[in-house]
Amino acid sequence: MWQTLLTPVDLYCERTGPGLWAEPANALTNLAFIAAGLWGVSQVRRHRAGTFAEVLAWWVVAIGIGSTLFHTFANKVTIWADILPIAGFTLAYTLFNLRRFLGMGWGKAIAVFVAFYVVAGLITFAVPDWLRQASNGTTGYLPPFLALAFFGVWVAASGNRAGWYNLTGSAIFVVSVICRMIDPLVCASFPLGTHFLWHVFNALMLAVLLAATARFGAPKVRSE
Repeated sequence: MWQTLLTPVDLYCERTGPGLWAEPANALTNLAFIAAGLWGVSQVRRHRAGTFAEVLAWWVVAIGIGSTLFHTFANKVTIWADILPIAGFTLAYTLFNLRRFLGMGWGKAIAVFVAFYVVAGLITFAVPDWLRQASNGTTGYLPPFLALAFFGVWVAASGNRAGWYNLTGSAIFVVSVICRMIDPLVCASFPLGTHFLWHVFNALMLAVLLAATARFGAPKVRSE
């Protein structure tokens, strides 16, 4: 069982073998996530945005650590260290939008949260296989993109400037998605690939979201 779980995974252009240091650019660019998260922590504390906001900032640090583990020890176990922090942040940031930016109570927030992700999941599930393959599996990131765009519009329409940060984040995310999609297509001419740019642009996107979290996400009351 453990031999199966520790089977090397080769998903990106830069990796040419199972070695520990076979993806140096993909591994090192995860420092951008850690830097964005630590910057976010400082901003959240500066603006006194509260515990929920600070947890989101530390979560970005965890994304960087998890992705570093995967791109260094690329196997079927460490891939979850890459996937789970990203998925968790997406869900937590959506709740943050509903609670802090839109001011919903927990009951309404959870109802909207569940309804949105049911719809987003169905849309993602409906994507045809040919498009999944053509996009290098990037259609799996449709839910976070839809969340940024949908709640960005909603929050902006409510008069909260945090919505524009979400929309800016969604625009940056489009660029990072393109970098992920074309990684296998450029291997022949550019062996380094473009996945490292997926990290760089996503770190920038997360920094924008943490800026919104710090500046506009302080709780209305002192309790979390």
